[in-house]
Amino acid sequence: MRLGGRLQAAIDVLSDIEKRKRPVSEALKSWGLEHRFAGSGDRAAIGNIVYDALRKKSSTQYLMNSDSTRKLVFGTILRDWDMDAATLNAALDGDKFAPELLTEQEIEAFATRSLADAPDHVAADVPEWLVPSLQANFDAEWMGEAQALAQRPPVDLRVNTLKASREKVAKSLSRFNIQNTGTALNGLRIEPGRGASRQPNVQADAAFQKGWFEVQDEGSQIVSDLVFAQPGEQVLDFCAGAGGKTLALAASMGNKGQIHAYDSSRNRLKPIYERLKRAGARNAQVHAPDGDMSDLVGKLDRVVVDAPCTGTGTWRRHPHAKWKLTREQLEARLTEQEEALSEAMPFVRPGGFLVYITCSILPEENENQITAFLSDNPGFELLSAGEVWQDQFGFDKVQPWSSDMKTITLTPASTLTDGFFFAVLARNA
Repeated sequence: MRLGGRLQAAIDVLSDIEKRKRPVSEALKSWGLEHRFAGSGDRAAIGNIVYDALRKKSSTQYLMNSDSTRKLVFGTILRDWDMDAATLNAALDGDKFAPELLTEQEIEAFATRSLADAPDHVAADVPEWLVPSLQANFDAEWMGEAQALAQRPPVDLRVNTLKASREKVAKSLSRFNIQNTGTALNGLRIEPGRGASRQPNVQADAAFQKGWFEVQDEGSQIVSDLVFAQPGEQVLDFCAGAGGKTLALAASMGNKGQIHAYDSSRNRLKPIYERLKRAGARNAQVHAPDGDMSDLVGKLDRVVVDAPCTGTGTWRRHPHAKWKLTREQLEARLTEQEEALSEAMPFVRPGGFLVYITCSILPEENENQITAFLSDNPGFELLSAGEVWQDQFGFDKVQPWSSDMKTITLTPASTLTDGFFFAVLARNA
């Protein structure tokens, strides 16, 4: 396909998403099935356009002075694909599959409008109702933090030290220009490209099939490192889901001790069995939602609650989610977080640790939840996550957000990762 066909395809996919309220991945898959002539490079380029457009949807619409899908796609190419208007029109001229060329009026609008004149939430590419929360969390730097969440993310890998070393995996994937992550102890990174560049399908590589690594954002790796699970301990991953952190903890413990993986949803747990097998994680026991875990109450050294949340920290990877998020959804997540903490708390032994994690950057889901929990549970004490960070990673790395070194927040702008919150509480009684 030529550029014109790719642009029209992106317009069609974005229109489908808007009209039918479909997930991005579903709309792209549907388009691909209906247009089987499109090659893998075409599908990747179309996907890039769609995701780039959604990441900066609000600001691009402002610059194009329109909310039309066609102008959103054109504005995306002009902003992020290293093409000016004249070059773009020349590339599309005479292509019968291309959308209508940019008009002089559209070119002038893009050239003369500035985000310096736009409302703050538009320039930041976030829903307006979330601005007070972001300001509360990041103060004067909130806009820069929000804009960092509108950039393309890298592909991050966690080396499975049960089967391979960082050097071994890096060597096997060297053709991808892979580098060590800056902070995570066992991470590797493939930086994002620009324009139509394709990210490699590393899961098709033999090293992945052998269980040498998992695809996992560096932020998720870091909070797993911060759990500080030790060989021989008894650990509960209370909201285990597909098992990303369970696998990381199993490797940290060297397959010694026991990890109990639990989730309230069988569907979320479904992938964990094959992943544990591929990784060679032998110290993990999966507990079904209706299983009896009463014998574990009060006996576990560490209980990890990777709580359900709005996912605001993952907007780089799931940009459509930020435009769908509502106050009602946030309120629902807050209730689920309170329930998860309440249900997980009894499993912590005296002297043990309760770890609270979200992939959110909103204080309502993070610091506020910890404050409320401590008020209701005086037997727990908040420890310094900042000190744990320094013990694990030293002082010469990038530093997370923290107002008091007690709790920490990772972000694309501060730690070059997805957004994550981490807090650790000790049970004293």
